[in-house]
Amino acid sequence: MRAYDIIKKKRDGLKLSQPEIASIISGFVDASLPDYQMAAFLMAVYFKGMDEEETYWMTDCMRTSGDLINLDGIEGFTVDKHSTGGVGDKTSLVLGPVLAALGLKVAKMSGRGLGHTGGTIDKLEAIKGFSCELTTRQFIDAVNKIGVVIVGQTGNLVPADKKIYALRDVTATVDSIPLIAASIMSKKLAVANKGLVLDVKVGSGAFMKNLDDARELARLMVKIGKQAGRKVTAVLSNMDEPLGEMIGNAVEVIEAIDTLRNHGPQGFTSLIKTLAAEALALGAGLDRGEAEKKVAEVLADGRAYAKFLEMVKFQGGDIAMIEDYSKLPAARKTDTLKADRDGYISQINCEEIGLAAMMLGAGRETKESVIDMGVGLKLIKHVGDKINKGDVLAELYLNPDLDNSRAVNRLRKAIELSDSKIVAQPLILDIIS
Repeated sequence: MRAYDIIKKKRDGLKLSQPEIASIISGFVDASLPDYQMAAFLMAVYFKGMDEEETYWMTDCMRTSGDLINLDGIEGFTVDKHSTGGVGDKTSLVLGPVLAALGLKVAKMSGRGLGHTGGTIDKLEAIKGFSCELTTRQFIDAVNKIGVVIVGQTGNLVPADKKIYALRDVTATVDSIPLIAASIMSKKLAVANKGLVLDVKVGSGAFMKNLDDARELARLMVKIGKQAGRKVTAVLSNMDEPLGEMIGNAVEVIEAIDTLRNHGPQGFTSLIKTLAAEALALGAGLDRGEAEKKVAEVLADGRAYAKFLEMVKFQGGDIAMIEDYSKLPAARKTDTLKADRDGYISQINCEEIGLAAMMLGAGRETKESVIDMGVGLKLIKHVGDKINKGDVLAELYLNPDLDNSRAVNRLRKAIELSDSKIVAQPLILDIIS
């Protein structure tokens, strides 16, 4: 079948067949389909969309384009969590050990950060010696023994998504819900976990800026997962301000450790409890109230923290840095950002906060950028807070060798004040299961 005919059919708003979608995907992966025809296909999908069946077929074709990770050697219920990306999102560092302490098995593959979103692997590598590369045998054995392992994605996992996303990024076809769903779920379904909890971020620091679009994406991903025979649920969480207080790498590890020791920020802890409760509902059939109670117990009695120590030790990390996190990489200079007038915080542009942190050295502008593990910031005030002139809005952790003025100015502009009090949105916006 000719690519021209498939592109024309989708351009005209007609439904494609599974063989037609498979032809496009396989042709692009093996380079028999040129970039310009794939770009035309993606643009046709962007404007004409795909129905649920087409989206599932595309997801499955992408899923099978490379390596598939078989988890049959792991005993028990395996569950994964995926976040659609945000600022200050160190959730996996806490959620994985919590679920392992509750008897679930977390065989997690995570990525690195790029742009304003941080990567789980980057944060873990702030711990001296921590290795995100394990053999398949080590990976399986560790999950069976400890209950949680976090490693980097394999080089040939869903190569179709790598090629397609690179093209979407330069052809203005990124923000298409069917294409987003296929991209996310092809990677998640390539690893044979039995359960999947999706954390769909909504707001200024998220890919999905409004709740209606986020709900549509969440429902579609849940349906794709169920069609593939997996247990899936989606939590929609607010990303109109950063998650927790810390933004950076080592500083986010510190916040994760504090949370595992049961004295982390209230909002971040509540998200952990919600996501863990959804995972327990999938894997153990518990209702949300009972599940959240069990999560609170493993945080309070130290079992979740102990699992984190086990994971770090197995993966070669220096646990002395966990037991005394003052040994983690630290910035050579600290400063503060102070309010220049009275008022109430009406908005925190989360994406701008993330970009400011990147400019300080905490993130990557390109894949080749080198991260400074010690720099970042701590948000002291949040949406709805009363502010007096001179109050500290944020603590800054800086590299004194850089000119940080542009980043600090960007940060200041990202925190908006008003004369009237604003009621902050709840952190958990919806749950779709």
